[in-house]
Amino acid sequence: MIGYVGTGSSFFECIRYCLQDKKELSEEKKQELSLKDNLQHRNRAEVLSYNKCFGNLKELSGQFIDVAKLSKRVEKPVFHFSLRLAPGETLAKNQLIEVGRECAKEFGVADNQYICVLHKDTNEQHIHIVANRVGYNSKVASDSNSYRRMAALCRKLEKQYKLQEVLSPRAFLSPKDRLLPRQDQRKEKLKTDIRQTLEKVCSYSEFEQRMQSLGYNLIKGRGISFIDDKKVKVKGSEVGFALAKIERILTLKQELTAKQVEQKIYEAAIRHNTTKQQTLSPAQRMLRETQRVAHIEHSPIVSVIKELSSLLELLLQPVDTSNYIPYELTEEGIKRRKKKQKSHRI
Repeated sequence: MIGYVGTGSSFFECIRYCLQDKKELSEEKKQELSLKDNLQHRNRAEVLSYNKCFGNLKELSGQFIDVAKLSKRVEKPVFHFSLRLAPGETLAKNQLIEVGRECAKEFGVADNQYICVLHKDTNEQHIHIVANRVGYNSKVASDSNSYRRMAALCRKLEKQYKLQEVLSPRAFLSPKDRLLPRQDQRKEKLKTDIRQTLEKVCSYSEFEQRMQSLGYNLIKGRGISFIDDKKVKVKGSEVGFALAKIERILTLKQELTAKQVEQKIYEAAIRHNTTKQQTLSPAQRMLRETQRVAHIEHSPIVSVIKELSSLLELLLQPVDTSNYIPYELTEEGIKRRKKKQKSHRI
């Protein structure tokens, strides 16, 4: 079983996606696909359960929004989950309803508004849950450690329903497709935009302004995240540009600029001293010019400039992030969390 968890700000759009057919498909295309793969592309959604809510898209989104207003501090009140079974595996509808209930319980929204929806347009059986992070008591369900919590939930449900253990979404690909490197076009574009922007700027303020002009909102804390025009949030570390690396690049660029200015002043001083010798013969002037060029080329500043330039070039090279794993799921992240939990118990 593969799980997804995300947060958002628009109940209407999230519920619309879950309740309606894909917008990009015409009625003719839906019929064509249905005949081709024997799946249900028209009326693909079936609501399995309503929890403390009811109605159609407009009614549901209105109810969710009214309750979300009970909290004035939450910016993203939407919880969106999806749970997908491995190829060839199926559960009965009452079991899928229970899976949705277990998911809501795991993320602290079992007593909140949520709907559980079955989609029938894929070979793998999967459900979507749209939940309100804000409860009737105005408390907001936490979205921290969501990767870890979803992974733990999937392992638990696999054992409970005797399902195949799936640790990677690549298990849903064909054997041929599994050999292909994963490529997320959104992340690839962000990676390119960051690298090209860093090549043009020398300060974080300039970097932020240029990225904003490209349509990104930046969130800077202990790390850095980028939100694109589709409201999708991506951590800098996911595309090979963690905050520490960005700051290192900008610092090096400032040092390089300062050294380049210093070198220009040095060259100007040498040229000034050379032009003073007006009484020299042509041969002497040629010798002096050769000495001037040698002074410039062997300046200690030049070696520093070359070293900084090489380091910058190395840091700005494309990084393969196809096998990126969230820190909380890495061995180091798990050990750190266990150590922290142990210290709290003490």
